[in-house]
Amino acid sequence: MKRWIGIGLALALGAAVVLALVLGNGGGGSGGERRPLTTVRGVIGSEKKPFFDDPAVRAAFARHGLRVEVDTAGSREIATTVDLRPYDFAFPSSVPAAEKIRQAHKIARTYSPFYSPMAVATFQPIVDVLAKAGVVRDSGAGYQVLDLRRFLDLVAKGTRWDALPGNTSYRARKRVLLTTTDVRTSNSAAMYLAATSYVANGDDVVTSRAQVAEVARTVAPLFLDQGYSESSTEAPFEDYLALGIGKTPMVVIYEAQYAARLFAGGGAIRPDMRLIYPSPTVLSKHTLVPLTDRAAEVGRLLQEDPEFARLAARYGFRTADPKVFADLVATTRAPVPASLVDVVEPPAYDRLEELVSTIEQRYLAGAKPSS
Repeated sequence: MKRWIGIGLALALGAAVVLALVLGNGGGGSGGERRPLTTVRGVIGSEKKPFFDDPAVRAAFARHGLRVEVDTAGSREIATTVDLRPYDFAFPSSVPAAEKIRQAHKIARTYSPFYSPMAVATFQPIVDVLAKAGVVRDSGAGYQVLDLRRFLDLVAKGTRWDALPGNTSYRARKRVLLTTTDVRTSNSAAMYLAATSYVANGDDVVTSRAQVAEVARTVAPLFLDQGYSESSTEAPFEDYLALGIGKTPMVVIYEAQYAARLFAGGGAIRPDMRLIYPSPTVLSKHTLVPLTDRAAEVGRLLQEDPEFARLAARYGFRTADPKVFADLVATTRAPVPASLVDVVEPPAYDRLEELVSTIEQRYLAGAKPSS
């Protein structure tokens, strides 16, 4: 009897080892057949890393025979300084950066599986103060907006929070500014630059070098007067969540960052926190550029497969099918608008790069905050 028990245990152990080996090699195709996985490597904007790290996303790719591995970099860096030779795809967070890569590598097709409007994470007392100043108003569609033209006027005057009329709830001595990432490296700051440059250019997209020089004088203080800026989009948002109104009263973020926390629950978004939208705003369209043939399948799946759309929505991204995001908003009762109206296009890559470079030159020249 003991002999049979020993044999049974040995067989069970052997079966477990075989199963582990099969699963470890990406097996488990239909009928129990092992399906080897093709590894595809990409470089992506950091805000998409949690999505690609999600076990459900990895499993979805594995069902299509793919193992997707990613490194992160700023979208501007992906388009300019990152060596793309080790990678099968580049996945920056904006169309201008993706277009630059597409042209440089003579790629015929790109994929834009999801997008996120630029937004501002703030607090109810800040909303109240700026509403009294005529800078925040109701959109008429169930959400509030930050009027960028009036906001630029405040910045141009060097207005401080404690000088705003009727401000009894946030009497800080620092300037009225939005916290952003470093515009020299980060896409979220570049998208904020795109929206503010549109307003500074007389409500029109910047299309010439002459306009760049003129507009830069207005928008450069938005970045220069902040002092130190983080390079990662996640860093200032984490400060907003953890340190509150004193450190970060208003921060430029991707809507997806805030929405993902709402969808996940857990209390990260507290009752006094608010999401408002610049008026106008821009869409950060996450655009995948396939550098090899096998990467095209990654782009196609992300753009066309309903399973990936559902997974992306969990991370706050809007997809080609608006119902996926809308259903999640309805299920979680998240205070996020179904759609936005006042949306403008960013400048073409070369013009946006010239704007960034002009501001960078002022950084290097040691520009001082305006008085």
